[in-house]
Amino acid sequence: MSRTKCRRALIVEDEIMIALDLEHAMHDLGFEVCPLAPSDQKARALAMQDEPDIALVDVCLAGGREGIETARWLRDVCGASVVFVTACNDEATVERIHQRVPGAPVVPKPVYRDRLADAVAAVVRT
Repeated sequence: MSRTKCRRALIVEDEIMIALDLEHAMHDLGFEVCPLAPSDQKARALAMQDEPDIALVDVCLAGGREGIETARWLRDVCGASVVFVTACNDEATVERIHQRVPGAPVVPKPVYRDRLADAVAAVVRT
């Protein structure tokens, strides 16, 4: 009997209402969602344990750690695809995102719901 592996998503977001909304959105897209990660440290621990296929990452995280480096680590060490969902979408930040995590889509808050499905589909291997 063949079982297909459920795709897993890690949400790295310190604003609980947004994290819960992203969790719901990813469930709607057919993903199993790992426990929520409000910080770099929690994201790294969960990624090592749960092996997500994709990470939705905010640039500004609890504890002052920058989400760009967290996302780079998740991609390089864990092999997770990355989508940034952030209000920090000024030109300089987006440029830094593209330098550190090439190819990662940047979906702006608060209108991420409109673009999330397309961004996820662009980076997740089927």
